[in-house]
Amino acid sequence: MVLPSAVLYFAVAVAISFVYRGASRGIGKAIALKAAKDGANIVIAAKTAEPHPTLPGTIYTAAAEIEAAGGKALPCIVNVREEQQIINAVEKAVKTFGGIDILVNNASAISLTGTLETETKKVNLMMDVNVRGTYLTSKTCLPHLRKSRNPHILNLSPPMNLNPMWFKNHCAYTISKYGMSMCVLGMAEEFRGEVAVNALWPKTAIHTAAMDMLGGSGIEKQCRKTDILADAAYCILTKPKSFTGNFIIDEVLLREEGVKDFDVYAIAPGHPLMPDFFLDVATDMTAVKQEGHGRESDVCTSRSFLTIMNAVSISSWFFFFLFSQEIGHHSSYLTKTLFSFGGYDLWNNLFLVGASQAFKEERKLSGSQHEGPDGATVSTAPAPAKPLSPVAETFRVIQGAMSEEYVRSTQGVFQFELSGKTIACKTFPRSRS
Repeated sequence: MVLPSAVLYFAVAVAISFVYRGASRGIGKAIALKAAKDGANIVIAAKTAEPHPTLPGTIYTAAAEIEAAGGKALPCIVNVREEQQIINAVEKAVKTFGGIDILVNNASAISLTGTLETETKKVNLMMDVNVRGTYLTSKTCLPHLRKSRNPHILNLSPPMNLNPMWFKNHCAYTISKYGMSMCVLGMAEEFRGEVAVNALWPKTAIHTAAMDMLGGSGIEKQCRKTDILADAAYCILTKPKSFTGNFIIDEVLLREEGVKDFDVYAIAPGHPLMPDFFLDVATDMTAVKQEGHGRESDVCTSRSFLTIMNAVSISSWFFFFLFSQEIGHHSSYLTKTLFSFGGYDLWNNLFLVGASQAFKEERKLSGSQHEGPDGATVSTAPAPAKPLSPVAETFRVIQGAMSEEYVRSTQGVFQFELSGKTIACKTFPRSRS
């Protein structure tokens, strides 16, 4: 893969100086290491000075890796909840490197809890780190960024999707992440022509140590490497400052840049991927596609997979991602079974996506029809009289095995792996790194 080159900046002996919030590990460190290969000066502004018992990396270990990759690193202990610490770090960066060209706001706090379950101190933490920290760091860096030839601010925050499903189960967290996105909206317009301000968000879950802690063993197979965000960030930060006010999805941008093989980013090439938060995957199935094997991904393996996303209560949207060559022949039974899932009428709460073309066509069979969230119709034709296929029998078993109480109590992502006569179920908490 050939990405845009930053050599223009170095050809005239102008060193690029980055300030990174949250670069001691994970996504932030991956973006910093990508820039370090071009010899960038990098300020690592993070809180982690001492090793964490379960999460690897500190600002000092990250600095050592950046230096080894060819960059110059300045580690700064910064608690972004303290404005004076932000000011001190920025002043130190300017004194050390002569200016600031790029700011990456990556630090983030997360609590995936409902309104009544979210303690006030957690609300304060998310608002202070995600919204206030992003705002104050940007505000403090902007006077210096305006002196740069091609300045950028990049926030790791999502597009502002107002679908209520992204608010109902973790309202405080969503508000805090959208606050970062609102900084992009406002500052991009306020400083248009002077400083580029954009947001970057992954299309799928990204594998980090934090994801392992939240998702448990095996979750990494459904994730991509941090490299995909590093490459996407590099593309953005090497564009002219006129490229501003954008909410960029990593895979979409890289496709536009000519990348075709995304298996290189997968932890487990060919395995279905978990879509990230805040993206309505029902309207864009590339969020769960794997490419690089020369075939359509809705028939991605010799086995069938079913993933139930956002099954946090019986009134939630249920997204079923179906991968099978034969499932289209039994769609009538399938819809009948799933809509009676748990003994409740889920006509308005369930939408089927990602099946083979045969299934998509069979949804148009005669019988009552209902509209899904993207306007597509779902058939409710009666169950076929012929004997149940293995796929239909599987859904019968699943229906009997799960209850409303179980779905509510787990608040997770359920993945069923179907192979021969075996049905294996894994439950993952709804989380992101």
